[in-house]
Amino acid sequence: MSEPLAPFHPPAALAARLAVSPGALAAWLLLFVLALWAIYTAIAVYHWIRFSHAARVAYPAIALHLLVSASLVLFMLTGL
Repeated sequence: MSEPLAPFHPPAALAARLAVSPGALAAWLLLFVLALWAIYTAIAVYHWIRFSHAARVAYPAIALHLLVSASLVLFMLTGL
């Protein structure tokens, strides 16, 4: 019970079976998540603009959302 903690190692079985490095697998997974986010955002923006009666609030909120999201993606990609 007093053994030191072992570092986490992601399961490499899937990457080994696909003959793909774990880094490339993670990159494809993040690209898939980014694509889902982009589709969701486009649909949400369309519906908010189409069905909202408060355009004075919608446009700045959409711009802020895109700015914050772009900042987070840039932060993720650069690894700062």
